[in-house]
Amino acid sequence: MTTLSPVRVRLALFALALGGFGIGSTEFVALGLLPNIAHDLLPALYAHSHEEANAQAGWLVSAYALGVVVGAPTIAAFSARFPRRNLLIVLAAVFTVATIASAVLPTFGLVLAARFVAGLPHGAYFGIASLMAASLLGPGKRGAGVAFVLSGLTIANVIGVPAITALGQVAGWRIAYLAVASIFAITFVALVVVLPRQAGNPEATMKRELAAFGRSQVWLTLLTGAVGFGGFFAVYTYIAPIATDVTGLTPALVPIVLVVIGLGMTVGNLLGGRLADRSVMRTIFGFFALFAVSLAGLALTAQTIVGLFIFVFLVGLAAAGISSAIQTRLMDVAGDSQTLAAAANHSALNLGNSMGAYLGGLTIAAGLGYISPVWIGLMLCGRASLSRSGAYSCSAAVVAVWRAAADVNR
Repeated sequence: MTTLSPVRVRLALFALALGGFGIGSTEFVALGLLPNIAHDLLPALYAHSHEEANAQAGWLVSAYALGVVVGAPTIAAFSARFPRRNLLIVLAAVFTVATIASAVLPTFGLVLAARFVAGLPHGAYFGIASLMAASLLGPGKRGAGVAFVLSGLTIANVIGVPAITALGQVAGWRIAYLAVASIFAITFVALVVVLPRQAGNPEATMKRELAAFGRSQVWLTLLTGAVGFGGFFAVYTYIAPIATDVTGLTPALVPIVLVVIGLGMTVGNLLGGRLADRSVMRTIFGFFALFAVSLAGLALTAQTIVGLFIFVFLVGLAAAGISSAIQTRLMDVAGDSQTLAAAANHSALNLGNSMGAYLGGLTIAAGLGYISPVWIGLMLCGRASLSRSGAYSCSAAVVAVWRAAADVNR
């Protein structure tokens, strides 16, 4: 790749982050529009039972997550040898077409299939874009490059998801998905115009990429990410009833709670990327410590408005910090399988999303209350123990494993 001007580098990074903004919007916007979708696509079931219809509409979220899990390693392994610029442009085109299909297809089954297809490029896009951003910024700034790409996703939680949800509530959920599709279309054009050519690796093969899964430290990193985001989504999935039923806020204030979480995620993502460039392992330990403290604080103070807002901000901050640091860690331990490992991280995170939401739902269904998912999140993080000095051990087993992995790579 030829030397680029600082302006061209910034524009390229912005285009990559814009794709992340679209992905964050399409992944989370359905959460606020499930009743609208259920009413439109499942009218008979909705007339019979709102709860059952909303639960079935939730399959759209699961279908997208399943697409991420399937598509991330598959696309990355097949495409590692191809030029990254061309791959990202193709992935942006798939996002655009699949999201338009989600908006216009007439039946629930067809929309479900479209959401699965829309999820396929998710992990590969973030994986390839993170590698390209790291190369654009140069040595010593890999974490910052990863964080910049992921900032699109976190900013989507602050601006994109609330705004598009509000649009969908007024104009209909199909218009909301068309708005998301327009973001992907703009991303497609931006990538074509400003992204520099970057050759693929002609030596990359499916076998070599899959070799990443023969490395124990890759599995440990993916497992840690899945557990961490499982804890986050145990809380995030049920934040609306926590805010209304536990804290006593009106439904109109729930979007503000979501914005606060998104702000925390944005700050945590940027901090995680910068700190990871100094020490990946210390960054992961530190954010897991903050994550556990934040979850415990939320569980104990969610009955108060101040406690809710402070600790949901910190929960979002810690979770995003973990994510960006783990993405950087994967670059360290993946060897020659950079593309696959970077993409597989998003498969792991989405598995964690599903796990956290499912386990949190089980505790609510068992009558343990809306705070119970927060305790589930803390359990997923690990057994917390605070010493007099304030040092934290997220889990005796996890810490021992991570220390062993760090010793191997010194």
